[in-house]
Amino acid sequence: MSINFSLSPNPLVKFLNKPQQEFTRDDIMQYIEEQHIEMLNFRYVGGDGRLKTLNFVVSSHEQLIEVLSSGERVDGSSLFPYIEANNSDLYVIPRFRTAFLNPFSDIPTLDLLCSFYNKDGDPFEGSPEYILQKAHRSLQQNTGYEFEVMGELEYYVISEKEPYFVTDNQRGYHESSPFTKWEQLRREAMLAIASIGGNIKYGHSEVGNFTVGNLEYEQNEIEFKPSKLEEAADQLIIAKWALRTLAHRYGVTVTFSPKITVGRAGSGLHIHTRLMKNGVNQMIENGKLSDSAKKAIAGYLNLAKSLTAFGNTNPTSYFRLVPHQEAPTNICWGDRNRSVLVRVPLGWSGQKDMLQHANPLEEKNTTDFSSKQTVEFRCPDGSADIYLLIAGLTVAARQGLEMENALDYADKTYVDVNIFEDKYKEIANSLDQLPVSCWDSAKALELQKDIYLKYNVFDERTLEGIIGKLKSYQDKNIREEIGNDEERILELVDRFFHCG
Repeated sequence: MSINFSLSPNPLVKFLNKPQQEFTRDDIMQYIEEQHIEMLNFRYVGGDGRLKTLNFVVSSHEQLIEVLSSGERVDGSSLFPYIEANNSDLYVIPRFRTAFLNPFSDIPTLDLLCSFYNKDGDPFEGSPEYILQKAHRSLQQNTGYEFEVMGELEYYVISEKEPYFVTDNQRGYHESSPFTKWEQLRREAMLAIASIGGNIKYGHSEVGNFTVGNLEYEQNEIEFKPSKLEEAADQLIIAKWALRTLAHRYGVTVTFSPKITVGRAGSGLHIHTRLMKNGVNQMIENGKLSDSAKKAIAGYLNLAKSLTAFGNTNPTSYFRLVPHQEAPTNICWGDRNRSVLVRVPLGWSGQKDMLQHANPLEEKNTTDFSSKQTVEFRCPDGSADIYLLIAGLTVAARQGLEMENALDYADKTYVDVNIFEDKYKEIANSLDQLPVSCWDSAKALELQKDIYLKYNVFDERTLEGIIGKLKSYQDKNIREEIGNDEERILELVDRFFHCG
């Protein structure tokens, strides 16, 4: 049966009448030549987690064949700090499924994400994108499951304060214009991200909003739908680039920084996950959370401390992970419980027919909603290395599925109360805690390094580079040293303002 792609927001999908996953070199050349594309951009992510760019002027059919076939050389030592300068050349080779029409360029421009290869033509072992591929492959080969993930991308827009339609501090959740000032920017970003290939679920204003002097801080969120994990990571990387590019055009600042100031909501990067087999969600069985889901959760909790090395990568991360800020501190899980590290959100399982109740003219709703169930890992933030974070979660899911005592561990770490309340202090004290600094995170990764090295998923050089970087912040006692000193916290915020 043929599929109609006319509703796709992606111009290439519409033009080629096929999904992105099926794009070939000939497809890309056809689009460039028939749509009169004048420039080609290679994009790739360096060690700092940000998108890099290499520009080409389109000059001939032969040049296109050469560039799209052979890729180009880049200096790996300038992209990855742990590569030695005397042996640093890498190749960047385009991945055709990632091609998109650049929505921000005045010149007709096509962009492609690239993969890194070494001098022998083998995938570069230290490339975060390749580590993610290996993590997924090891999960599939050792458990039979595929992995799908999606992210909740939170960010602040910072602009000059307006005197009209002011929202009370920390009351911005799902607010509408005119009380929210940057809904238009969010809508434009969502359309741009969707045209690039982003699988967007929705966008909304978030709880965080406040003013400092003549500046107004407004928190927003764009949430994605579950996708194959390699595609989900690409989408988050591109979304951050799109938001920053649009903010620059508007003359405002966007930050994904985990902490902005004292006593205000920080920005997280919650990651939802689900195990799949033959296209069927394995997180639900007979309307309840499956044993496979509980085992994966056990893996997340077991590796939680070391996962912060990929998901909470600068000192400001640990000023967000404090009690009473809707960010987790205890290593536990629960249903619909926002004080836990791993949350099982509402999954539309076993409820009454809400659609028919709201719409009496509708017939009985027989839709199967089991595909919607995910579990949410809540400690990562905007400083995360997105590829390595998702790779780490994939390793953790595999670890949980391989653990002999996974279900017992899951039972012992289940919590159904708000552990930030004083009356549940005894329960909170019985639970293990997340790291409180980059130093602690590095030590946790050292202790659990062998799990990430298993099946050759992560490589020693990358892990040692991460450990060294985290330790270099010398923040072992940073909470005690700084406390609630707003001036010193803001110095840190300024230093890591454009993280990730």
